[in-house]
Amino acid sequence: MDDHIIRLENVTKTYEDGFTVLDNLNLSVKHNEFLTLLGPSGCGKTTTLRIIAGFQNATSGNVYFEGKRINDIPPHKRNLNTVFQSYALFTHMNVFDNIAFGLKIKGVGKSEIKARVTDALKMVNLSGYENRDVGALSGGQQQRIAIARAVVNEPALLLLDEPLGALDLKMRQSMQLELKAMQKRLGISFVYVTHDQEEALTMSDNIAVMKDGIVQQYGSPVDIYNEPKNAFVAKFIGESNIVDGIMHNDFDVEYCGHRFKCVDGGFDKDEAVDVVIRPEDIEVCQPSSDVICGKVRTAIFKGVHYEMIVDGECGNTWLIHSTVLSPEGSNIGMKVLPDNIHIMKKS
Repeated sequence: MDDHIIRLENVTKTYEDGFTVLDNLNLSVKHNEFLTLLGPSGCGKTTTLRIIAGFQNATSGNVYFEGKRINDIPPHKRNLNTVFQSYALFTHMNVFDNIAFGLKIKGVGKSEIKARVTDALKMVNLSGYENRDVGALSGGQQQRIAIARAVVNEPALLLLDEPLGALDLKMRQSMQLELKAMQKRLGISFVYVTHDQEEALTMSDNIAVMKDGIVQQYGSPVDIYNEPKNAFVAKFIGESNIVDGIMHNDFDVEYCGHRFKCVDGGFDKDEAVDVVIRPEDIEVCQPSSDVICGKVRTAIFKGVHYEMIVDGECGNTWLIHSTVLSPEGSNIGMKVLPDNIHIMKKS
């Protein structure tokens, strides 16, 4: 059996007006994996999902499901289900009939339908809601019903297109944890579309960061956050300070008029590079000739840390997250450990 439940090989999608939304995309989803497609609006993530589901056809390339090519298989014959942002619940049906709809279409017997709907409701923590009117449910409850309606059909793959987008912040954060736990309980693969970086980092086994129909980087949340491949990924995943640098030799970088030790190598001698430093990796210290210095322009309390904007000595503006406040107008030094200096080739 194929190690991957879904493989997209050289998938391109071009519309009649000539606009290419997916450009030779190659992507795989493993069995029991929670994969998130992350990127800004228009990057091609929803189109990717719709091609996997069969709602759209690729202009070229192939889609494989458990090793079999499914380009010409209609959506209702693919062993997967989709949960949309709008939930698409049937307002004239109660909770039970919404969840049972797909099973009835397949001709499943009444006793089995009842057992499977009961199990699905238990899985989403809504036991006893069978006779409720879906219009009377909260957004979070409707979202769970939409998931129950999808999983009751026992798909091998669940596709989720920004299903938490309509929820308030607190409910969204709660549902992120519930979705991840649910995926583990079900033991099936999830492909999740979002533009929310925190959502992707919280739930995913792996993330595919997309831009202009191309996967910019694929990897675990930790790898993508700590080792971004390019400036786009560094800026899109969390917040970053990105400055011009020169890689004089392996482990020897210069930026803002200072030379520092780092842990990166493999660049040409004196190659121009991008230097990426996360705001939380900057340690505030006393100004000296050994560190980059600057003046604090603004300092805002953000709950768990202070967010400070610092005007650096070489004209760069720095963002710092620190649990210790440096007052506005104060002169500070900024120290960064070699492990926290990330070097990237120029975009």
